[in-house]
Parts: sequence; structure tokens; C-alpha cells
Amino acid sequence: MKIGVVTFPGSLDDTDARRAAEIAGAETVPMWHSAHDLTGVDAVVLPGGFSYGDYLRCGAIARFAPVMTELIAAAERGMPVLGICNGFQILCESHLLPGALMRNEQQRFICRDQRVRIENASTAWTSAYDIGQHVTFVLKSGEGRYIADHSTLDRLEGEGRVVARYLEVNPNGSLHDIAGITNERGNVVGLMPHPEHAVDDLCGPGTDGLGFFISVLKSLAGA
Repeated sequence: MKIGVVTFPGSLDDTDARRAAEIAGAETVPMWHSAHDLTGVDAVVLPGGFSYGDYLRCGAIARFAPVMTELIAAAERGMPVLGICNGFQILCESHLLPGALMRNEQQRFICRDQRVRIENASTAWTSAYDIGQHVTFVLKSGEGRYIADHSTLDRLEGEGRVVARYLEVNPNGSLHDIAGITNERGNVVGLMPHPEHAVDDLCGPGTDGLGFFISVLKSLAGA
């Protein structure tokens, strides 16, 4: 299975995302933001970082990168897409996911190991987890506060589309303690903490993040 990882100007965690996918057993394909095709990949990761310097709004310029035209169309056809941190912001700016990510409530950058609870284990990216499972990922963001209007929040909760929720402390003021969400189909997931930084015991807080990448490989194998 081939997982593409897009690099935008300012991406920081593209190499980490490729490494995580390869540890899970995938072949990875580096993808540049100006590409006009997806080079035959089976799934795509939009990594963390500061695409286009976070000018205007986080993800607002990346949303119009040439590769996104093909990515949006592929996601709407069912291709698994994972947006991590800045990638989550890009997915919201692209309207593949509802809501928006705003400045942290404390108005400062946060970098910490963060406990979260898996709320939905039926997406293409979370099937390797159990509902209610507690995991630890790395959280590092300045604009990670998830917001949406009341009707959108009600729909996300009612349809079980909250993928992960912050535990013990809400680090950024996200409404409903939301750390990640999915689309209706379950193939597109946005997550503010970084699972790709938790894939081995040597670097990072254990291996809890590996499940995201194992999940998508199982999903693709069963498709």
C-alpha cells in the first residue's frame, strides 16, 4: 500500500509522517504541493508544520495548492486522508471537515505530551483502537482550538464523528474537548495531536500513535 505525504513550504513533520507509515508497513511517496496528480497513492497524509508560513490563517493558502484540487476530489470519492495539526487546519479550510482551528485560549504555543481518548474506532484511521481507549500523543500547536457553531457541534456529537477528545486537561480551549473529527464517510480524519511522534519507544511517548497508520493499511487491504 502506498501512502503519500504532502510537503508544503513550511511543513515540518512530513519526514516523521513518512517514517511512521513505513514502520506500520506502508510504502511512502513524497508529494510536493505543486503536483497536479496523486501519483497512484492509496491514502494521503497532510502533515504538521506551518504551511506557507501560516500567513492569512493556518492552512488558508495551502488549501489552494495545486495538489489539493486532486486531493479534495479523491477524498470525496473515498480515499483515506489524514490531516495532522496543520493538516487538520488545511482540511477545515478545504471544507473536507467542518469547523475551524483558532488561536489557543491561552494565546501561546503549547508543546506537551497529551492524553486523549479515542471516541470513534470505525474510521479508516482508527480501527486499530478500541472505543474509549486512552492514548498519549505529542501536542504542539499555537492555533489548535477547535471551534464550530452549535448546530455543527450537535451534528458531530450526534453522528459520532468526534474521533478523539482531550483527557485530564483541555490544553487549548477546544469546544467539547475535541482533539479530532471525521467526515460522514469516515475516510477523512483531522487530528490536532501528532500520532506520528508516538510510534516507537526510543523517540516520543511510546507507540500509541502507530494505530493510525496500521488502521489505514487494514482499511485499504479490506477495501
